[in-house]
Amino acid sequence: MASAAYVGLMSGTSLDGVDGVLVELDLDDPQTWRVHAHVHQPFARPLADELLALNAPGPDELHRAALAGNALARAYAAVTAELLERAGMAAGGVRAIGAHGQTVRHRPQSFDGTGYTLQLLNAALLAELSGVDVVADLRSRDVAAGGQGAPLVPAFHRARFARSGQAIAVLNLGGIGNLSLLHADGSVTGFDCGPANALLDHWARRHLGQDFDAGGRWAAGGRVDATLLAALQREPYFALPPPKSTGRDLFNADWLAGVGPDSVAAQDVQATLAELTAWAAAQALQLHGPATTELLVCGGGAFNDDLMARLRARLPGCTVSTTAARGLPPDQVEACAFAWLAAALVQRRPGNLASVTGARGPRLLGALYPA
Repeated sequence: MASAAYVGLMSGTSLDGVDGVLVELDLDDPQTWRVHAHVHQPFARPLADELLALNAPGPDELHRAALAGNALARAYAAVTAELLERAGMAAGGVRAIGAHGQTVRHRPQSFDGTGYTLQLLNAALLAELSGVDVVADLRSRDVAAGGQGAPLVPAFHRARFARSGQAIAVLNLGGIGNLSLLHADGSVTGFDCGPANALLDHWARRHLGQDFDAGGRWAAGGRVDATLLAALQREPYFALPPPKSTGRDLFNADWLAGVGPDSVAAQDVQATLAELTAWAAAQALQLHGPATTELLVCGGGAFNDDLMARLRARLPGCTVSTTAARGLPPDQVEACAFAWLAAALVQRRPGNLASVTGARGPRLLGALYPA
C-alpha cells in the first residue's frame, strides 16, 4: 500500500507533556518512513497535577476525569495544529491521528479476571477540533483478549529496528521502563521492567523544586545506598515472569515512601533510584535476552547521561546507544509508534503481539472517531 501521512500523539506516565510527530508511513516499507515534523508541548501545571491526582482514588472522579479528558483533547489538538503548520500540510492531508491518551489506571487481569486499562482522552473532541480522523483507546482490545494491553511498542520496534540474525533490545525509559527483545530468530518478546522517570522526577520535584534532574547530574553526585537499593529490589514485581506490565498503580510516591527513603540523604536516594532503574532493565535483559548485543534506548531517560552510564556499566558486553544511532531521535519513537498503530487500524492489520502481551491472538487495536 502507498504511504500516507499520520500523526502520532503520546503523553506518557512521566506527565511531562505531549510529544507529537507527523510521519509518512508505508507499513510494508519501513525504509521509506519519514518524519516531517516533531513537536513537544509541556502540560500546563494544573492539568499535569490533575492527571497525577487521578491516578489515585479521590472525590468526584468521574466528573474530574471527563473534564481532564476534554483538556487533554485540546492539548493534543494544539500539538496537531503545530505539526501541520511546521510540515506545511492541511488537515485533509493526514490520514489519521493515533492518540494514546493519558493512562490513569492500568489493572489488566485484576478483580474480575479481565481487569481494565484506562487512558483519559475525549477522542471525539479531538476529531472535532483537529478535522482529522482519530484512532484512540488502543489498549483495551488487547486486555479484552486476555492480554496486558502493554507494552504495545514492541511491534513497532520490530518493524523499525529489527535486523535479521541479530539480537537487539529497545528500552523505552519513560515514567516506566519497558523493554522490547527482538531476538535473532525473528521472534519478539517484551514487558515493563520497572520504574524509570516517574520516581526520579517525583524525587527531583520534592527536593530540587524542578520537574526533573537534568542530565542526571544530581544523581551522579550522590552515592548509591546499598541497604535502600536492596529494599527496593525486593519488590515482587521484578521477579514476575513476563508477560507483565505496570504503572503508577504500583510504582508511585507511596510505594517509595513505604521503603523508608527519608532515612537516607536526598541526593543519595536519587542516585539509588537511578541505579534501581538501570538494574531493573539490565537484569531483565540478561535474564530474558542474554544473546542481545545491542541495546537502543529511547524516551526521556535517553537524555539522562547518568542513567545511560549506569546502563553501560551493568551491560559491559552490550553496545548501549540511543535510537538516534538508527536514525530516529529518542523523543520521537513512542509518538511514531502510535502513528504506526493508527495506520495498522486504518489498514485493518493487527497492532498487538500476543508473544508480548499474552493476548489470545492478534487483534485490531483502537476505535476510530471520524473527523
